[in-house]
Amino acid sequence: MCLSIPSEVIEIDEQNVALVDTLGVRRKVSLDLIGESVNVGDYVLIHVGFAMEKIDTKIAKESLEIYKQIAADMQDGTISDDEGDMGLREFVSGSNK
Repeated sequence: MCLSIPSEVIEIDEQNVALVDTLGVRRKVSLDLIGESVNVGDYVLIHVGFAMEKIDTKIAKESLEIYKQIAADMQDGTISDDEGDMGLREFVSGSNK
């Protein structure tokens, strides 16, 4: 299973490559596979270096709040390690900084 966390577009260069922010982690991704216009401030879902889909800003922000709550629940023990880290272990440990 692939878990895609909404990523905010921070900047776009002349090669159609975007700098995105995913819960504080920044990386560059290609926008070439998206059929619609993407602008700074939009949210996209990414997979292996490519933005695959632009998503609604409201839904993206709601999803990010859920991910942050899951990470907080893992950190305080409300969710145990036995329940799986859902790819958020690095955010709980702080290694994303």
